[in-house]
Amino acid sequence: MKPFIYLFAMVLLSSACQGNWFSGKDVYVPDTAMLANAFETYREPTITNRRFKHADIEPLILKRKGGDAFEVTQLGVSVLKKPIYQLTYGSGPKKIMLWSQMHGNEPTATMALMDLFNFLEAENDGLDSIRTLLREQTSIYFIPMLNPDGADVYTRRNAMDVDINRDARAGETVEGKILIEAAETVKPDFAFNLHDMNIYYNVPGTSNPVTVALLAPAYNEEREVNEVRGNAMKIAASINRILQGYIPNGVAKYDDTYSPRAFGDNFQTWGASTVLIESGGYPGDPEKQVIRKLNFIVILNALMEIAQESYMQYDRAEYEALPFSASQLSDLLIRNVGAAHDSLNYRVDLSVVRNEVTDPGDYRTYHVQSRITDVGDLKEQFGYTELDAEGYHFMPGRVYPTAFNSIEQVSTEQAMNLLRQGYYAVRVTNLPEDRHHSLPLIVFNTRTPVPSGPNLGTAANFFLARDNVPAYAVINGYLIDLSATPGEQFKNYVW
Repeated sequence: MKPFIYLFAMVLLSSACQGNWFSGKDVYVPDTAMLANAFETYREPTITNRRFKHADIEPLILKRKGGDAFEVTQLGVSVLKKPIYQLTYGSGPKKIMLWSQMHGNEPTATMALMDLFNFLEAENDGLDSIRTLLREQTSIYFIPMLNPDGADVYTRRNAMDVDINRDARAGETVEGKILIEAAETVKPDFAFNLHDMNIYYNVPGTSNPVTVALLAPAYNEEREVNEVRGNAMKIAASINRILQGYIPNGVAKYDDTYSPRAFGDNFQTWGASTVLIESGGYPGDPEKQVIRKLNFIVILNALMEIAQESYMQYDRAEYEALPFSASQLSDLLIRNVGAAHDSLNYRVDLSVVRNEVTDPGDYRTYHVQSRITDVGDLKEQFGYTELDAEGYHFMPGRVYPTAFNSIEQVSTEQAMNLLRQGYYAVRVTNLPEDRHHSLPLIVFNTRTPVPSGPNLGTAANFFLARDNVPAYAVINGYLIDLSATPGEQFKNYVW
């Protein structure tokens, strides 16, 4: 059965896809409402945030062993002897390989794959024609969480301290060898390299974060385009078309400089049309649940496009027209802050980043530690949160002179009152068992904080005042309007 005839049958059988035909040419239009509804229906309920471990997903993989939908194979073990699995779906002629979390702290696509597994093994929901299409036209090889050791401590590299994605040429890591051997065995026609990227990339010239970056990796230094890479560009164009409906102007290209060590570039060289999907940042989505949904939608649709060859309808120029990601974004950007140095008065812009610090006792939890990362004329920079501080001046904070016995003695209301008086830090005499807290204050036990200045690299703890009256506080990089009740969940720590 030819692909577009199959698509026509799909449309007749269910509402899973919409087919439109113009001038005698078949055109596939993704049904994004159906895809979004499928995500909500089949979202894996046991994973609700991005810090999960190998032990959390292994049962979700093993429960499918011996079932009708997937063939589950253990490809090998990691450096620390954690099993690495491959789940195979379908028996069709088009071979597709997808791998996720080769960097342990890049989990978004792994979440989406767990959701996709739920969808693919379901039945009798009106969407069976999609599953039939995929089973008959494709053979799909999923390798979720290629780096389980890194995932368990939420770090990029593996237990050998090697970046697996720079091991395609040498093949010295056990995980890299596993992926190389899987590619040699399967010889995929298509591949999806699934990653997370820095949340501080932005679409050039805008404050929009790059929520998803796409790349059809180069296969040589000259970055030439052959049929293999050209098809990858068309698939990326199809993904971009869907994403623009959810995140307008939130998509960009990832750097396409050829890397002879990288897996995506090598898969392209090996003849698999390869697409890199990088999950970036989205406002108000620290646990990447919105981007998880986008991953599910675009991956499922891309599999359908490959199965029915409808990706051929896209022009690679649509992909090439995407801008390359810029790096001009921070958590907080404050413009036009009045400051003084001795007798010199000046205005300055301040850029603040809140870095995540993974807790050594429990790698599922973290707190943030902020720094002023740039000072000066930052007109071309942007922030997830921005404030024009024209008319306000920089004011260092003070430590409250009376200690509290415990952190429980300090309410959010008390904390706000202290901020309004210019106090930014309090001491507690008893160190709590759980040192995480959500108070809008610096809380310490023995490490007395040093007041910040408007200086590069210093902790972002200060006030913005008018006539020496604090109007805004910046506590650990969080901007707090002192005339309102704080609505943000602070990821702070007792020092």
